[in-house]
Amino acid sequence: MALKSTIFKAQLQVADIDHGYYADHAMTLARHPSETDERLMVRLAALALQAHQLQSLAGGDATWTFGRGLSDPDDPDVVLTDYTGRPRVWVEVGQPEDKPVAKACSRADAVVLYAYAPTAEVWWRGIEGKLARLPRLQVWRLPAAATQALAGMIERSMIWQATVQDGALALSGEAGHVDIEPERWK
Repeated sequence: MALKSTIFKAQLQVADIDHGYYADHAMTLARHPSETDERLMVRLAALALQAHQLQSLAGGDATWTFGRGLSDPDDPDVVLTDYTGRPRVWVEVGQPEDKPVAKACSRADAVVLYAYAPTAEVWWRGIEGKLARLPRLQVWRLPAAATQALAGMIERSMIWQATVQDGALALSGEAGHVDIEPERWK
């Protein structure tokens, strides 16, 4: 018998001071049986960092959703889809191979990759040359200590306040507080 995904509910209250974006997002996340708590929370943090694109890129005429991620490698981890069905922002987390990232760049207006975990630097040194030629791609590094702290704060039903200021993300909820300062690699 196959294992089923675990469902999480999240209320994400975003105050993006850098972009003048303030909104609440009610999200449902399905954690694949092989997905870690850290990866699930990185997907949520990625949404908080990119939420402003709903207004700035799509003029409010789009929807943020979580993709099937690990269960379908051709599906994004998080995606902003406009009302015509076109993916405007495709978000990947982790350390993917170059071919799926290149394919995502051909399908979406922008692709944002958030690398995390202690091995991210080794992965980046090996793949940087292959990803350098993709003009629609941004690559960011999230500090491993911060993403591991996020993993320890996961709950089946979560309410998070996300503040983005000076490029940094502050996530606060009942389970605690984490500051994340992404580093841009590309």
